[in-house]
Amino acid sequence: MTDKFAVIDTETNWHDQVMSIGVVVADSKNRKKLDSAYYIIDPEYKAGGMYANELRFDEKGTRVADRKTALKEIRQWLNTHGVEKLFAYNASFDRQHLPEYSEYKWYDIMRLASYRQYNRAIPDCADCYGTGRLKRGYGVESILQMLRKNRGYRETHNAVLDAEDELEIMQLLGHEIKVYEIALLSDRKFR
Repeated sequence: MTDKFAVIDTETNWHDQVMSIGVVVADSKNRKKLDSAYYIIDPEYKAGGMYANELRFDEKGTRVADRKTALKEIRQWLNTHGVEKLFAYNASFDRQHLPEYSEYKWYDIMRLASYRQYNRAIPDCADCYGTGRLKRGYGVESILQMLRKNRGYRETHNAVLDAEDELEIMQLLGHEIKVYEIALLSDRKFR
């Protein structure tokens, strides 16, 4: 069993194609960042997209590659870290856009962050369903604003920076990795 996991985020273009992928590898015990990778996908990025202005070609460590090369290199990099678990905020979106990574175990950070039972930062006055899930306002930006107690935070919509923010959500929630696994199993039970 590995002691590392990865948080992954994608940004898509106007054609709903992945134009960038950000991945952060972290330690399972303390959820601290160990390494990161960031790929801009060519030619998909050229189609533009809502967040194309956040691609940041000049950032240190940015790689530009075609999708097949990027996914192969990311997989090799994940393998060197022994990663078997991928976490994402709204994981179904990223998993759907990365079917090549179906062999990984996927976990949804939003599944815990949006529920009162798992997120003590959700105010008592928040509008929630009977299950404890927020009815609205449970995107990365809103959740980090709650957890940080800082309404000034704005999500960048850069894949690697967003993956770092999503890892921070995991850190601030403070749950062990096994809690995400239990939440995943309970989700499957009620489908």
